[in-house]
Amino acid sequence: MARYAIVPDQSTVWIETRSSLHPIHSVVRGVTGFVDVFLSGDGSLDLSRTPEGHVELEVDQVSSGNPLYDREMKRRAASRQHPTIAGDLSGIEPSGAGQGYTVRGTVTFKGVTREYEDTMTIVAREDMLVLEGAHTFDVRDFGLEPPKIMLLKVYPDVAVRVEIVAKEEAIGQGQRG
Repeated sequence: MARYAIVPDQSTVWIETRSSLHPIHSVVRGVTGFVDVFLSGDGSLDLSRTPEGHVELEVDQVSSGNPLYDREMKRRAASRQHPTIAGDLSGIEPSGAGQGYTVRGTVTFKGVTREYEDTMTIVAREDMLVLEGAHTFDVRDFGLEPPKIMLLKVYPDVAVRVEIVAKEEAIGQGQRG
């Protein structure tokens, strides 16, 4: 098994939601964590062994560029009590589409953990893994009611897209199996 450490300054999360007035966009760097996988001789994932992974993003890094929206979002997300959004990998299966995989895991936000499944592309390049995927979440599933600020209503569906770049750790720092 090889451990791939997520490279925070090369990994990006795009977050989009809509309001009654306009879309709200955030682009966040600073994802941290790891992915432990086995690779076959051809560089594809060896799924006969269970991969593991964990990602985290600090809630305070999420910013729309509008201080009023950001303050209210962080208050509702209880960012002081729950400073991170975390994801844990529980399974990967081929999706039948090239480098596409069905990825299962949990997301923990605001102290609430939910299970999800969606497709991702996972590409191994030399000593790097690149994972890309998207999912739309309903924030009410995490106990967060979307804000209404004056005449502005924010809708509960939040589209999240990720591009995670992870670099293989040197032998001795990571795990080999």
